[in-house]
Amino acid sequence: MTEHNFHLKANWPGNRNDIGTIHAQNLQTKISIPTEMDGPGIGTNPDEMLLGAATTCYIITLAAMLERSRIEKRSLIVESSAVVDVTNGIFTYKKIIHRPTLEIVNERDAKMANRLLKKAEDTCMISKALKGNVEIVLEPTLIIAPHK
Repeated sequence: MTEHNFHLKANWPGNRNDIGTIHAQNLQTKISIPTEMDGPGIGTNPDEMLLGAATTCYIITLAAMLERSRIEKRSLIVESSAVVDVTNGIFTYKKIIHRPTLEIVNERDAKMANRLLKKAEDTCMISKALKGNVEIVLEPTLIIAPHK
């Protein structure tokens, strides 16, 4: 078995509405509570970071699957959004909605591409970690655009 370790250091010098920092190998930014939750909205926040982790995991997994399947793509874009429920002052991360738009070159690849759009979500490490806690919804668009 091989394990990979990732490290992140967080610093929070003040109280609830102050600003902290995070440092990882390839990520350094300020953090605070988002304005939607009555915070200062400086830098990023846990909600955006979780959405970013889920989206980047999905798009990278899908790109790898398309490459292994030799499906030629013209473009791959994913727009994602998160739904956070607030009930009695308790915040609950309810749902992530991925809206991938995949543009492929060959119509013969459409059936496999549609399968991979779904399979990438089932295979993504972050999606597996969230399973049972956060609903993940896919609203894919597949476009076939042959070479001109």
